[in-house]
Amino acid sequence: MESKSDDCWGITMSEEMNLLLPFESYEENAVNIGTQQKSADMARFIERVREDGLYLLDVNITDSRIRLIAEFLNRYDPSRIMVVSARQYGQRPARLFSEAIGANAAVGRFIPGSLTNPVLRSYVEPDVLFVTDPAADQQALREAVNSGLPIVGIVDANNNLRNVDIALPANNKGRRSLALVYWLLAREVLKARGQMTDEDWAAAQDLEEWQSTFWGFQPFLLGTSSEKWMSFDTCRFSFVDMQLINK
Repeated sequence: MESKSDDCWGITMSEEMNLLLPFESYEENAVNIGTQQKSADMARFIERVREDGLYLLDVNITDSRIRLIAEFLNRYDPSRIMVVSARQYGQRPARLFSEAIGANAAVGRFIPGSLTNPVLRSYVEPDVLFVTDPAADQQALREAVNSGLPIVGIVDANNNLRNVDIALPANNKGRRSLALVYWLLAREVLKARGQMTDEDWAAAQDLEEWQSTFWGFQPFLLGTSSEKWMSFDTCRFSFVDMQLINK
């Protein structure tokens, strides 16, 4: 398993750890189905190439990264986590994920300047950005880089990892895949807080309800709070430490 460097945050991932869900659940929801193109950055996350040319992502790495990212996000005030998704199939699960953990969501079209221009009504000051697809969410990603924010991203076989500090390898184009990834990550965040069990989460949250339906064009929407984020300093991981995870 690829998670050797995960302890650079003081979070040790065991290679013997059981999967959070049965492998079949990942497979049935196409979480491991990549694209027919592979970026050089993503080579280490690929398990194999299917006969039809599709690159398959390593579910073991996906699973370990979900655990890791859950612990990482819990080091931040949830109201200062911003989750974005321009991609249609990511909008509903991104919003539900944000509601579940108390973060803020910007789904649909991302208004340029929302992270860099204080004059805009949409201006916010998060401490960390979570992107559904670095390619589709490139406007938010660029602004986060300019603002010095750490960036977590769901990355597919064809994505480049430039400016993505913590990569979560998974199919970021499929409706069922994005629903499962966000559903499972929300569960793990709440479990790490001691607020949820697997059984209670499964009873309260139907995975199918997390799957996106087409709502047409959506303007920039803020998630759980209409209040402005207040600006304050927090103790963060250095970018040097975070870059180790993707080197």
